[in-house]
Amino acid sequence: MGKNPNPVISEYHLNINQPAAMQIGIYDLRSYLTRYITVASRPHIHSYYQIIWFKSGFGKHFVDFQEYDVIEDAMFFIGKGQVHYFDDNTDYDGVLIHFNELFVSKADSELNFFLKCDLFNNPFQLPSCCVAGENNDRLELVLDLMRTEISEVNSFGRDDMLQAFLKTFLIQVQRKKNAYEQTQGKTPFIVNGKRAQLVRFVNLIDENFTKGLNVSDYASQLNISARTLSDLTNQTLNKTPSQMIQERVTLEAQRLLVHSSQQISQIGYRLGFEDPSYFVKFFKKHSGVSPSEFRRSVS
Repeated sequence: MGKNPNPVISEYHLNINQPAAMQIGIYDLRSYLTRYITVASRPHIHSYYQIIWFKSGFGKHFVDFQEYDVIEDAMFFIGKGQVHYFDDNTDYDGVLIHFNELFVSKADSELNFFLKCDLFNNPFQLPSCCVAGENNDRLELVLDLMRTEISEVNSFGRDDMLQAFLKTFLIQVQRKKNAYEQTQGKTPFIVNGKRAQLVRFVNLIDENFTKGLNVSDYASQLNISARTLSDLTNQTLNKTPSQMIQERVTLEAQRLLVHSSQQISQIGYRLGFEDPSYFVKFFKKHSGVSPSEFRRSVS
């Protein structure tokens, strides 16, 4: 993993104080990085979703504790709360899109759109990424339509049009991702009730992992039994619900150890461990090394 000279997590929000404002943005990647490279090249998280399409250029992109090669037409889908940052290269051609969940869900209240695709809700593979490949005319067309709508500030039904175009873009990208994964020998995403329930569980873990909830608590929020939840995670991921909760706590601990200067006891307390020694034991059990050893190994 590449070292970052300023290992502190910054958090960014999209119009958090203006909920009625436009919740979507489309940017030329080169211009965006040239303007914001100082913050973009430091570890940060968002409370919104981001698509990064590297049309040309080569470099590195860092997500959590993995270093990814940037190749031509690579796409990265960064979910809420994922720590990521760019290298200090601004010589990329591409597109950056960001939007929040509310922007999509306003138009899809019956079933959250994000339960229908795995671009940002893939518990099997994080971060989600693919290569757009050839025949991107449809994607380019939809992007042009979105840019036009964004520029027409007072047009009737602008938000409705943008919501429709964004969904169209995400559907096209999901199709490309499925095709790409087939070339990699992976099973394409299949929409079914179990997968939707699994994503709901993952989202609940993200919202509550510092609260010390047990499996029964999560099952209750999902309106299913603990046994049903256990069967679900075992059948889809070959993991127990407890393992998934513990993995999320461990990931957050790793993020804080690397990207913050907090003391180990402070990190443990932040994650719901009142006894620092118990946090150290928990971390070593799930990471194989102590918190201090982990911090030294990646800093």
